[in-house]
Amino acid sequence: MAVSAHPRRIAVLGTGGGGRAHAARLLELGHEVVVGTRDSQVTLGRTEPDFMGIEPFGQWLADYPGIGLTTFGEAAASAELVINGIDGGHALAVLSGLADQLAGKILIDYAVPYVYNPEQAHPWPTPWGVMPALDPVDHDSLGERIQRALPATKVVKAGVTQEQETVVHPQRVGDGDHTLFLAGDDAAAKEQVTALLRSYGWTDVLDLGPIVCSRGLEMYAHLHSAIGFAVGGRFGIKVVR
Repeated sequence: MAVSAHPRRIAVLGTGGGGRAHAARLLELGHEVVVGTRDSQVTLGRTEPDFMGIEPFGQWLADYPGIGLTTFGEAAASAELVINGIDGGHALAVLSGLADQLAGKILIDYAVPYVYNPEQAHPWPTPWGVMPALDPVDHDSLGERIQRALPATKVVKAGVTQEQETVVHPQRVGDGDHTLFLAGDDAAAKEQVTALLRSYGWTDVLDLGPIVCSRGLEMYAHLHSAIGFAVGGRFGIKVVR
């Protein structure tokens, strides 16, 4: 399926804070947006905040009546471009089951492969827990694994070195004077992702090269977390070249 620089229908897979940030911003920019989840009825039936303190998805969705909610498969099949907002511990398993729905499409992936440890009080990375482990790391990356699992999909790793709230509203940090990185094997796909990022407000997008560069982007998550906790807020990175 051909994908234009400004797709009319975009799927965001995942209902966490990052996915919500993208969905809301895309709707604001005039796109048709659908969010994918495992089971929409279960998702809408939740009444308590999650472990990160984020309000139930149904409450959030009530403020965005233009956003649809359906299954992962239906969302991916109906979209022209897909954004992976599934947490890194589950993303590969879910996306591997969507090969047919994602064939020929661009998949923007910002997931970080944090290891899930059910023995921790807070099993996912939080400011109150220990620094999480990455798996894979160094010898491989989640971005590469997703691309190998989806050979007919054009995977572009992007938005890994900022919080997703900053990715969708870069001007809110340092007046937008910072750099966003991306990597992927398909040059045309990266151009279209860059166009979408520019519509978010990015003026400096640096193409690092092939999908193997996902290794550096994902490993940066440790430094990103440490800086964020140290400064107590959001921040940007500026590459001068």
